[in-house]
Amino acid sequence: MQYSNLKTMIAAEQAALAKGPIAVVMVEDDIEVDTTLRHHQQMGFPVVIALMPAVFELPRDLADSVIRVDYDMSPETAMETAINTLIDPLAGRWVYYCYNAEFFFFPFSETRNVIEMLAFHTEERRDSMLAYVIDLYADDLAKHPTAVSLDHAYMDRSGYYALARQDAQNNYHPKERQLDFYGGLRWRYEEHVPFKRRKIDRIPLFRAKKGLRIRWDHTFNDEEYNTYACPWHHNITAAVCSFRTAKALRINPGSRSEIKSFTWHNSMPFEWHSRQLLDLGLMEPGQWF
Repeated sequence: MQYSNLKTMIAAEQAALAKGPIAVVMVEDDIEVDTTLRHHQQMGFPVVIALMPAVFELPRDLADSVIRVDYDMSPETAMETAINTLIDPLAGRWVYYCYNAEFFFFPFSETRNVIEMLAFHTEERRDSMLAYVIDLYADDLAKHPTAVSLDHAYMDRSGYYALARQDAQNNYHPKERQLDFYGGLRWRYEEHVPFKRRKIDRIPLFRAKKGLRIRWDHTFNDEEYNTYACPWHHNITAAVCSFRTAKALRINPGSRSEIKSFTWHNSMPFEWHSRQLLDLGLMEPGQWF
């Protein structure tokens, strides 16, 4: 079903939205849209919403199985406007969000679905899940000028680090159980990335509640939602494997002319498997075995 705006969709799809968890895919361009939507269906999300320009087309199977909403992702505040519009009507339900050409992985996601994972996460009294956005990029930019290739996707095996997240409201003391994470292409090509856009941490999966609001930097106005774990032990974390930064660096005229290849001595083929991400320490199973 296709809707002209979010409010119309919310009013019309109450029964479907009650199922949850819900995946929201925000479409910025026409690259790997179908693949992204199918991937999140395969992860076990019973409801997938595509926010996308009206001029884009979807294959018949996705047109029938995805809730489509006409939406313009070009404004700078498009992400937070969309997610904040959805939060109050979806209170009590788990919501995941990403962009096209981004792919969600969690521990053991090949044999367990997102509903099973969230059942455990909920038992641990967690209402959000931290993820690292892991940059993917094609190995040969001459053959793949958009830097996107599912068959020849590479990632950085190292170069990731964390810094204490300072609290501007509390004399810049470190916030409890919060860190700013860096790495990937935003770290290697930081001269082309504004400072405030260099973090790779995101809270892509959260339980909506009345009054909760997401901010431009992918954090929430409830500070507990921004923590990586509960006070007593480690919790599950996930990964969003993303071509988005590579695409942006190829689109930007300044970086496009300077970057001939994204590969370096710490590049490795991406295996499209959660085990690789676990082995590299890019997500955490917590107490879930």
